[in-house]
Amino acid sequence: MSSLQIDRLLDVVVRQDASDLHISVGRPPTIRLHGRLRNLATKVLEPDDCVALMKSITPERSQQELQEMGGCDFGFAYGDQARFRVSIFRQKGHVSMVLRLIPNKLLTFENIGLPEIVKELLRRPRGLFVVTGPTGSGKTTTLATMIDHINMNLERHIVTVEDPIEYYHVHKKSIVNQREVGSDVPSFVEALRRVLRSDPDVILVGEMRDLETIEAAIRAAETGHLVFATLHTTGAAGTINRIIDAFPTNQQEQVRVQLSTSLLCILSQVLMPREDKPGRVAGFEFLVVTPAIANLIRENKTFRIDSAIQTGKKFGMQLLDDHLWSLYSRSLISAEEMIDKARNPADLTDRVHRSGKTVGRSELDQESE
Repeated sequence: MSSLQIDRLLDVVVRQDASDLHISVGRPPTIRLHGRLRNLATKVLEPDDCVALMKSITPERSQQELQEMGGCDFGFAYGDQARFRVSIFRQKGHVSMVLRLIPNKLLTFENIGLPEIVKELLRRPRGLFVVTGPTGSGKTTTLATMIDHINMNLERHIVTVEDPIEYYHVHKKSIVNQREVGSDVPSFVEALRRVLRSDPDVILVGEMRDLETIEAAIRAAETGHLVFATLHTTGAAGTINRIIDAFPTNQQEQVRVQLSTSLLCILSQVLMPREDKPGRVAGFEFLVVTPAIANLIRENKTFRIDSAIQTGKKFGMQLLDDHLWSLYSRSLISAEEMIDKARNPADLTDRVHRSGKTVGRSELDQESE
């Protein structure tokens, strides 16, 4: 298979607006379209095909890493049509690849359905803005949209630390410098150690993977910067607990105090296939740290945060399940999808039944009987 083949496969991904391309031995190339897997009508891949496809796009340095570590990640531009984030790994002695399409076109707040209040929060001079959700829930896209909004409307020096760089930003009203871990800087921690010397206003940390990165993000937010970071958690209260639990017990008290003053908001999101038309729609949980919520964080009463979100509607706050219910009520998502993504599935199932409709019973219900 020549590199021509990979171009043909990537064309299909771009043309159909699929989110991912899977290359694996023993099955044809497969795309993920609106959240569902579809085989392409080509041959079943042999081990040699996968190696040839891998070599046609993978830089020398990443091939070396694949040999030594059994896996590698990198980003590459596909002409001017799109960018791809590539994950290559060995399995059963063979090479597998997943290519995630990073659209060239940045989305707007309206496209994504982000709460309006986010625009006001982006004007803040300092604070930690955490975006959370499972892998593939659109965190990168949401962050890119927010960075682009700042870039277009405010004069800021924006520094991002990414692994790898996904959306490319050009300088608009702001200056945007994007540093890629592995090629521009050896690690997140090293980048964050140096970033404060480069006169930044806005810092995008990417993922808070370890204690050092979390500490650096909080420190940067405390010293007067707007800091964006992501975590793979669901829900606002869970995110706060996860950050605090990353610290040794003897430091947790102090971290609560730091978080109560530096945390700006938490945006938690999930992505679901739409019912009304092809495509996907995001569900959001949104917490804005008010003085009352800062007190709950400080006093270790995060279990009361959900009810504080419910009473904080005037600040634009919402619980994920309430947003899912509103999407379901407007026939944008199916009842099954809503319950699948809900934080309290039993409660939403009851609401569906009370409204006179039924939900396809999941295996989970049957197992628990």
